[in-house]
Amino acid sequence: MLFHFCRFFTPTINFLTSKGHNIQVLCLSTGGAEGKGNIRKRELFQACVALKVPMQQVKIVDHPDVQDGFDKVWNHSLLAKIIEEEITSCSIDMIITFDCYGVSGHCNHRDVHYGVCKLLHDTLQRDIEVWELVSTNILRKYSGPVDIWLSIFLAMLHSNGTMHCIVNENSRRSFKAMAQHSSQWVWFRKLFVVLSSYTYMNTLRKVR
Repeated sequence: MLFHFCRFFTPTINFLTSKGHNIQVLCLSTGGAEGKGNIRKRELFQACVALKVPMQQVKIVDHPDVQDGFDKVWNHSLLAKIIEEEITSCSIDMIITFDCYGVSGHCNHRDVHYGVCKLLHDTLQRDIEVWELVSTNILRKYSGPVDIWLSIFLAMLHSNGTMHCIVNENSRRSFKAMAQHSSQWVWFRKLFVVLSSYTYMNTLRKVR
């Protein structure tokens, strides 16, 4: 889960930091599916520093009922509660998260989406925007920067402002951040980073 933050969201992080926005990173597990939770936590902090997000603005949750793994089902009500606590303590006015497919289809990604939606629809009593990272088909997912043009065109079709395409203007910083995850930085993940359209751009859609 921790490595996925850098694999998918760096264009958005780079854009927001370049505009001077205050970013709070909430990671809902330690990534300890292989017993390397402490290593993965340290790597995420290092990656966030590379992305110009201060360590004190990064929180990693280690809850017994929210553990990383393809066989781990996360309770959406519990996720909503954890996220709401973070919103309250940090005065959050916008959430950016996965969509219902979670880019890779990972069950934990999808649970995060549904946890945020539950919070938005059932319990949230404040003015806050939620945006989801749009999942694409496999051809677009591995088309690298080529997908930028199609994504921009599709976003332009939503003239009501419910979809935005964010192009990564600092891909080098993204590669540096992903390289901080040394315990997972193996050859096929390096190849993924080069080929993945999520390295070069993000399409965000407003959740209603």
